Amino acid sequence: MEHLAERTLPNPCPNKTRADLEWDRMLSALAARCASPAGKRLASSLPFLSTHEAVTTALGEVREAVELDRFAEPLPVSDVPEVAAALDRARIGAALSNEELRAVGRCLLAAGALRRYLAQRKHRVPLLFRACSSDPSLDALEREINGAFDPDGTLSDRASPKLGQLREERRHLRERLIRRLEEVMRKHADILQDTFFTERDGRYVLPVRADAHERFPGIVHATSGSGATLFVEPRVVVEMGNRLKMLEALVTHEEELVYAALSAKVEAEVDSVAAAAEALAHADARAAASRLARDLRLTFPEVTPIVDGEGETSNEPTIRLLAARHPLLALDGVDVVPSDLEVSAGRAMIVSGPNAGGKTVSLKTLGLAALMVRVGLPVPAAEGSRVAVFEAVLTDVGDDQNLSKNLSTFSAHVQNLANILGETRPGALVLLDELAGGTDPREGEALAAAVLDSLCARGGTVATTTHYEGLKALALADPRFANASVGFDIATMSPTFRLTMGIPGASSALAVARRFGVPGTVLERAERFLSREAITFEEMVEKLQAERRALELAREDAQREAEAARTKRTELERELEHLRSRERSIVTQEGQALMESVRRAREDLRAAQARLRGKQTSQDDLRAAARAIDAVAQKTAIGGELEPRAQVEAATRRALAPEEIRVGSRVYVPRLRAEAEVVEVLASGQLRVAAGPLKLTTTMAEVRAAADGGGSSGQAPRGRGGKRLDFDAAADPDVPIQTNDNTVDLRGLRAHEAVGMAEQFLDRSMGAGRRVAFLIHGHGKGQLRDAVRDAMAASPYVQRMRPGETREGGDGVTVVWLRG
Repeated sequence: MEHLAERTLPNPCPNKTRADLEWDRMLSALAARCASPAGKRLASSLPFLSTHEAVTTALGEVREAVELDRFAEPLPVSDVPEVAAALDRARIGAALSNEELRAVGRCLLAAGALRRYLAQRKHRVPLLFRACSSDPSLDALEREINGAFDPDGTLSDRASPKLGQLREERRHLRERLIRRLEEVMRKHADILQDTFFTERDGRYVLPVRADAHERFPGIVHATSGSGATLFVEPRVVVEMGNRLKMLEALVTHEEELVYAALSAKVEAEVDSVAAAAEALAHADARAAASRLARDLRLTFPEVTPIVDGEGETSNEPTIRLLAARHPLLALDGVDVVPSDLEVSAGRAMIVSGPNAGGKTVSLKTLGLAALMVRVGLPVPAAEGSRVAVFEAVLTDVGDDQNLSKNLSTFSAHVQNLANILGETRPGALVLLDELAGGTDPREGEALAAAVLDSLCARGGTVATTTHYEGLKALALADPRFANASVGFDIATMSPTFRLTMGIPGASSALAVARRFGVPGTVLERAERFLSREAITFEEMVEKLQAERRALELAREDAQREAEAARTKRTELERELEHLRSRERSIVTQEGQALMESVRRAREDLRAAQARLRGKQTSQDDLRAAARAIDAVAQKTAIGGELEPRAQVEAATRRALAPEEIRVGSRVYVPRLRAEAEVVEVLASGQLRVAAGPLKLTTTMAEVRAAADGGGSSGQAPRGRGGKRLDFDAAADPDVPIQTNDNTVDLRGLRAHEAVGMAEQFLDRSMGAGRRVAFLIHGHGKGQLRDAVRDAMAASPYVQRMRPGETREGGDGVTVVWLRG
C-alpha cells in the first residue's frame, strides 16, 4: 500500500471544469496582487498540489503570511525583474549584458533581504523560512555585482583597476582636445558657420563654410543637407582624435572583460541564483495570497485527505462550507449573501428553487473552494469549514451547444454526463447544473434520478440543481439524497439568494411570471393545467418555507433577547460588585470609627481610674469620674452608640407575614438600612426589591415592616427628616448624570425597532419622574442616529435634545430632556 505522504494526486481540474468555474479569473485575481513579473507568472499558472502534505504545507505558508500582515509586518516583496532568460544564457557560458547583470544583482539583493527578514522570525514562520530562504553565500556575489555598477546603471570605474585608468586617461585626453578645439574656433571664427563643435563617426569636427574650407586645414568628414556647411576635423587635433578612438576601444574591451568575469561568477552559482529567484517568486505569490485573503475575507478550513494512512480510500470525504460566498462575485463588488453548504461522499445535495435565485452560484462556490484548497489558498467561508483534498472536480455547468460538431445543448450535456460517469470515483466532487434538462420532462427526470443514483454508488460527492419534482422527492425515501433550496420572498416577489439545507424549493415560475406582468387570465389557465400532485407539492414546499422563515425569525428574536439578557446580567453583576465594594468601604469606615470610640472610652476609663487612685480625691474628681464611667457605659450598653445601628433598627421593626408582601409593598431591608419597594415576588420565598436605582434580591424572612407598618405601596423612602429621597441621577437637568436607569442601548437594532424602543423607554421614564434620558445608538453610518433623532424631534415627550459630550459618548449618544 502507498503511504499517504507519498501518494500522488491527479490534476483535479479538466478543461471543462476550468471553463465552467472560471478558474483562470481566480488566478488572475491572485496574480494582480503580486509585485514582480516572476510572482505574477507563478500565480497565473499556480499548480495543483499533488499530495495532502503539500496542500497542508501551502496553506500553512499562507496562514503565516496572513499573520505577518495582521501584525503589520508583511513579507518584503518588491518589483524584482525576471532573470530566468539571463540565467539560461549564463548556463551556456554566454556573457550577460549590463541590464541582465543588474537584474541578477537586484534579485540577489532582494533574496538576501528576504532571507534575513525570515531568519529573524523563523520561530513564527517556520514554513516560509524553509520555503523562501536562499543560499547565504550568494551575498558575496550580490555585493560584487552591485558594487560594479553606479546608481545610474553604468559600469563603475571600480569594476576593475585597468578600466578606471583607461577612463581617466580618456577623460583627460578629451578635455585637452576640447580646449584645442576652442582655440581653433577663436582663431578661425570668420570662416566658421557657428561657434560649436560636434562629433561625426566618433571624430570631433567644426562647422566650416563651404566657400572657405580651403583656408581651414583639416579633414572633411561630412556636409550639411544644404551643402553650405562642411564638418571638418582640424588637423591639429587629428592625432589626439586617433588616440581617443583607441582609448574608446580599450575601454569597451575592458568593460566586456568585466561583464564576462561577472557572468562567469553567475554561471558558477547559477543553480543557487535560480533557487533564490524562485524563492522570491514563491514569497511574492504567498504575500499575494495573504492580500487576497484579506480582500475576500478568506479563512483556513480543516483539510482532510481522501485516503487514510494505509493508502485506502476514506469513507467520508466531505466539503462543508459555513457562510460561504462566491469569491468571483465578491471580487466584482457584489454583496454576496452567505450560505451554508455541505455534501459528502456517496451522497447528493439537490438544490431547487426559483431561477436567478443562486442555485448555480452555490455549485460554483463548492467547486472553487475545492480547487482553492488544492493550490493552497484559503476558502471564502467562515471559520469551522471543512474541505477534503478532492482528486477531481467534474462539472457540467452552462450551455455546451456546438454547431460545428452537430451537437445540441442536450446532446452535449449527455455526452459530458457520460464522461463524468466514467471519471467519478471516491474523491471526486461532481457539480451538475440542471441535470438532464432540455428534454422531455418525464424522461429527463428518470434519467436524472438514474444518473444521481449511479454517481452516489460510485462514491462521488455530488451537488446538482433541478426543477424536477421527482428529484426533490428522492430525499424523502433515500438517505443518500438531501434537499436544499434557495429562498423566494413572496412579499417582494424576488429571490433571497440564501440557501437553506433540508427542504426543497418551489420553482415559483407562476409567481415570477406574475411579477413580470403576465396577464392573470393566462396564469389562471396555467394553474388549471397543473396536475393535482404538482399543486400539492408546491403548496407543501411553500408551507415548509413559510414555517422555516417563521422559525428563523423566532430564533433571531430569541438570540436578541438572550443577548439583551446577557448584557443586563453583566450590568447587574457590575452594579452588584460596585455595591459590595461600597458596602465594604462603609463597613471599614464604620469599623474604624468604632475602634476609635472604644479607644477613647478606654482612655476615659484609665483617666478616671488614675484620678481615683490619687492621694487626694476631691468630690469634684469623684463626680467627673462618675460622669466618664456613665458615658462609657452608655456607649457599650445594648442600644448604645457602639451597637451596629442596622441590627438595632431591624430589631425594632416587626417581621412580615408572606401574605402581607406583594408587588408594590414597601418594606425595610436591613442590608440596605433603608426602605425599598417590592418589584417582584419570586419562588422559594425570594423577593426583588428596588430602592431608587438600587435593585437586589432578598428573602421574605429578611425584610421587616416599613415605618408605616408595611403593606402600603407607592410611598417613597424617607430620610431622617421625612424628606423624599430622589434617586434620579439626572435630577440636575443642566448637568445630567448618566446612570443605568436613565440610559437605553439601541445599537444593533433596525431603525424602526430602535425608534419604537426609544419611545417606550421615554414613556417609562416620564412615569418614573425622570427629567433626562440617554439614547445610545452608536456612530456607524449614521442611519440609526438620524432615525432616532428625527423621531425624538417629533416626540411629544421631548422638550429639547443634544448630541452627547465626549465624556458621554460623543455623537454616538443623544441626550433628551423630558417635558415636566
